[in-house]
Amino acid sequence: MKQKLTITVDAELLPLAKRYARSRGVSLSSLIEQSLREVAGADVPSFAARWRGKFRAAGHDDPRYDALARKYLQ
Repeated sequence: MKQKLTITVDAELLPLAKRYARSRGVSLSSLIEQSLREVAGADVPSFAARWRGKFRAAGHDDPRYDALARKYLQ
């Protein structure tokens, strides 16, 4: 269930926040709600989820790979 909330922000910040929300295609309320969720840690992805797909495998011609393979794979 949604509930109304009154907040007070700096007069110079409000137009910037509205523009930011509009550029992302969301309402200012949605932007604030998502920010509060992030701060509260409600939708924090796991470490693995945050890093999944961010690394590429080293090629076998990479000297660092060779050094690590010698150390840990043999």
